[in-house]
Amino acid sequence: MNDQNTDHSQAEQQDTTLVFQKETKPYTILYIEDDPASRGLVERTLRFHGFRVLVADCGLVGIDIARREVPDLILTDINLPDLTGREITTRLRAETAFERTPIVALTAQTLTEQRELAMVAGLTGYITKPIDVEALPSKVEFYLQGGRDASLDAARQRDVQAAYTREVVERLEVRIRDLEALNGQLRRLDKMKDTFIQITAHELRTPLTLLYGYSRLLEDNAALKPVMNADPAVKMLTEGMNSSIIRMQALVNEIVTMSRIMTNKIDLVLGPTDLGGITAKVLKGYEQPIRDRKLTITVDRTSFPEKINADWEMLELAMRNLISNAIKYTPDGGQIDISASVENDYVRVMVKDHGIGITKEDQRTIFERFHTTTDVQLHSTSKTAFRGGGIGLGLAICKGIIEAHGGRIWVESDGYDAEKLPGSTFIFTIPILVERK
Repeated sequence: MNDQNTDHSQAEQQDTTLVFQKETKPYTILYIEDDPASRGLVERTLRFHGFRVLVADCGLVGIDIARREVPDLILTDINLPDLTGREITTRLRAETAFERTPIVALTAQTLTEQRELAMVAGLTGYITKPIDVEALPSKVEFYLQGGRDASLDAARQRDVQAAYTREVVERLEVRIRDLEALNGQLRRLDKMKDTFIQITAHELRTPLTLLYGYSRLLEDNAALKPVMNADPAVKMLTEGMNSSIIRMQALVNEIVTMSRIMTNKIDLVLGPTDLGGITAKVLKGYEQPIRDRKLTITVDRTSFPEKINADWEMLELAMRNLISNAIKYTPDGGQIDISASVENDYVRVMVKDHGIGITKEDQRTIFERFHTTTDVQLHSTSKTAFRGGGIGLGLAICKGIIEAHGGRIWVESDGYDAEKLPGSTFIFTIPILVERK
């Protein structure tokens, strides 16, 4: 007898669960709620009764999930940190996919005026908190089967609709004022940052110049030369100090150049420029790391125009950064191809590596200041080691220099893959005859 009762109870529970199925799969419910306790309670209750439950902790995330999953019913709190439940409903109702989707408020707002505002916003129903976990599944089923709360009469509908419109406009005004204030603060902070970078770079430049001068005087000192020749350790220390100072100077020069670009104070010194010769000079400076890492560099010198009118120092800096970047992201034993072509009144230069490539997301931001594609926790300061790092100014400087010449620069890559090595191609174009500004 007891066994029969148990079987009958299990059958009843199974039948109850099946009520909340559509064909062969469960109904999908999206619940938008910022309170973790309420979110957890509703999620557990509905899942226990056979529903598939998705959750979101704010309105914008909820809208994204709704568009992606197209749930059968949406439960939403009214007071959320970004959009209200009413605004979420209004936004979704504007889309064809959600014209008939039941959207139900699950909220602690119990006043009649609040309920009416919810209904004119397009909500199907209104469930108040505290949540009755025993009644909730049947209420959800009611709305899933086409049920809806009573609508307002025409006259009341117009009055409440006007009140809802005023509410939305007032909230929009507050948000715009907040954003304007925040934007003004961000502009001030950005200006302070740029000023700090410029002052710091110039302040560092003077003592570094003195340090470099003193180190060279020590190196050339007649009394110290015999000591350096007799003791390799002293020579190594002197050379190490000099190379570190030179490296620091290069870094400060990058920051100074970037500060000039940021403030549109980059003044080009134009003259006849051999872009192919500049490329060869830059490669000569990287002879040692190229040899050490067994890289193959191919340069089609004949593809470069004999002369263009440009600032050769600035273009040398741009080419040095582009070639350094190609070296860093090409594995040992890899290949880099450099070529140019003349198209109408422009020269087009391509630096193509056969390295790890760049994600589509990074391709959109790679020319921004201080951008880096590497994990800062694994940062390496080498400019020529595989996947070596920097401070994220090289490509931003390239962009500033090329655009100052009236050109443009971009990158092409099939994406990032450390195994298949899709590579990246950096391309820039500048006019052959750059005009003085």
